[in-house]
Amino acid sequence: MTTLQDTVRPRARPREWKAIIILILLVPVLWSPLILFRYVLFQPFNIPSGSMAPTLVVGDYVFAAKYAYGYGRYSFPFTPSFISGRVGAADPAYGDIVVFRSPKDNEIDYVKRVAGLPGDRIQMRHGQLFLNDIQVTRVALKDVAAGSACGGDTGTRVKRWRETMPNGVSYITYDCVDNGYADNTELYTVPPGHFFALGDNRDNSTDSRFKSVMGFVPMDNLIGKVTRIFWSLDAEGELRAERLGKVQ
Repeated sequence: MTTLQDTVRPRARPREWKAIIILILLVPVLWSPLILFRYVLFQPFNIPSGSMAPTLVVGDYVFAAKYAYGYGRYSFPFTPSFISGRVGAADPAYGDIVVFRSPKDNEIDYVKRVAGLPGDRIQMRHGQLFLNDIQVTRVALKDVAAGSACGGDTGTRVKRWRETMPNGVSYITYDCVDNGYADNTELYTVPPGHFFALGDNRDNSTDSRFKSVMGFVPMDNLIGKVTRIFWSLDAEGELRAERLGKVQ
């Protein structure tokens, strides 16, 4: 015969209740390092386009150091729109790869390189970058297969240049087309509190050269500095181990 006692779930013993309470109390403790890492120190991002090729390519996953330039409106999710300025503010340096929100579209994260700081004069002349009327040093490298970086036939070749900023930061740029649509620009003067963003894939990057879609970027729109590729997958989903490591 089934009794009432048979149909009632037995009560937890005092020792079991203690274990449950301890587990509940430990949840914030266990999660706090992850929260600290994700929202305060480093934020992961994936690269969806080839605008920063060859430095960053589609399939790369990077960490951005959020503390590098201070904390502002876009440092944390759900921050009210009336928040302005940055706590612990620091300006980026020439050549830094930064994550930011565009002043024209503050819902999308962008990754570009800092090419100009407040007061600088920036211009592209025949595909060459000029900073304050002085050509930024560049050295021609061997052409390589373009892959998908130039948006056309993957068998085509792309010109490469090693560019070196005045502070010594050096990196490689792609030049897909001679005298492309953004190889010759007007002279830009970076206003106070802003920076000039430029993609390493010069003929396939939406950046500060295009006023209608980006223009100068406010320092307050900075999210962090890209420091490391921690994961990278090719089109077949295979790990590209050779790409893992620090980024410059």
